[in-house]
Amino acid sequence: MDAADAAPAVVFDQAALDKLRELDPEGRRGFVEQVFRAFEASLQRHLERLGPADGAVPEPKLAAEVAHTLKSSSAAVGAVDLAERCGRLERVAKGVDHGDIVPALGAMRSEGERVLQAVRAMLKA
Repeated sequence: MDAADAAPAVVFDQAALDKLRELDPEGRRGFVEQVFRAFEASLQRHLERLGPADGAVPEPKLAAEVAHTLKSSSAAVGAVDLAERCGRLERVAKGVDHGDIVPALGAMRSEGERVLQAVRAMLKA
């Protein structure tokens, strides 16, 4: 089974998945699986860079960097909700008032973990 075929619709945008499949329509090169394996590793690494999910808040500059990186890669694989939450965190972290960073960070972390679980489930299928 192609890795993208198992992607839960609630996590990944179907149009984005279709575009990825177009790059390797017959799946011979395993392109979609390679993309999702790379995304899984990147997402895991960047979530870890933010530190433990125990309420600690990373430096705003680090949060903005991680959010910016994940925003682009999430959008590319169709994790639209994660991309939007990363965009929100990036804007808040770059702002003067960092008071909203805690809820933005929590929302991004939560969605990041949900997407990570979905990717891992897809890759096992």
